[in-house]
Amino acid sequence: MIHDAKHGNEHGSYEHQDLQPKSILYFLLVLGVATIASLFLLRGLYSFLDQREKSGQPQVSPLVTNVPEDTRHIAPGYPQATFPDPKLEEDERGQLNGIITAEQDRLYTYGWVDESAGTVHIPIERAMDLIVEHGLPVRAQNANGDAGTNSESSNGESKTPNAGKGKKK
Repeated sequence: MIHDAKHGNEHGSYEHQDLQPKSILYFLLVLGVATIASLFLLRGLYSFLDQREKSGQPQVSPLVTNVPEDTRHIAPGYPQATFPDPKLEEDERGQLNGIITAEQDRLYTYGWVDESAGTVHIPIERAMDLIVEHGLPVRAQNANGDAGTNSESSNGESKTPNAGKGKKK
């Protein structure tokens, strides 16, 4: 069999007519006008619905002062003391970060618990080191079962458990 080879364009011919720029511009113009008209229509619809919702709100008591104009939205600077407990969290992440920061500050720094009484808090690592050095305080038991204030026996030995053990070198 002999194949007749066709040279040239086997897929057919191309389109001889291009799109007119005028029709593309008209389409874009109509699209833009329709978009702008939709924006104005939606803005009007939302303002109508907003006015309708505001008119349905109950009147605020004249005895209440410092009330925002729109009670559906709370302004960020509005005083928190005006709302009764329980209050909704407005900034959960910020409040949680504040709590964690305060806890970290309490655990890892020196500071006053009660300055007038002379009570301080120390970092947790330092507190653990002091417990290893000195041991936990233990009251000695007297013969009659009462706890005494003296933690050393008559021969000068400490009755504190872990005393002398685990000291840092």
